[in-house]
Amino acid sequence: MRKIATIIATAGGIGFLVKGGGTAAAVVFCIAWYFFPIGFVYQALLLVAILAVGTWSATKMETVWEHDSNRIVIDEVAGMMITLLFLPQQSVYIITGCVLFRFFDIVKPLGIKRAESLPRGIGVMADDVLAGVYAQLILRAIVMGKFL
Repeated sequence: MRKIATIIATAGGIGFLVKGGGTAAAVVFCIAWYFFPIGFVYQALLLVAILAVGTWSATKMETVWEHDSNRIVIDEVAGMMITLLFLPQQSVYIITGCVLFRFFDIVKPLGIKRAESLPRGIGVMADDVLAGVYAQLILRAIVMGKFL
């Protein structure tokens, strides 16, 4: 089970990159999102699955590594997915969404930093979920307002 948790938590090994694992995981997700578009129902189902297995794997792996280890990047995948959820799968929105998400994930304003302190895998996932929600709201305003 630990091997499966490691694969999930590191998003297939991306988390083992020395620097920039979170950004790499977000970018790889964006590329996959662009080249393999899925319908809205499948987006919702996939998000629920990623949140569940991400929380489980993060909880499991932080007993091996520290809380919210930089090796755990499944939370970035979940945050990016929330950012892009139910929006047009066009490159301009995917790139803008990635920049917005990484901004919120790195700067951690508006309660995001506080969410990180929740216990176990919930805290690991919560800050990126919240960053994804903020990025989604701004990206949705851009899409609806046709600013791009």
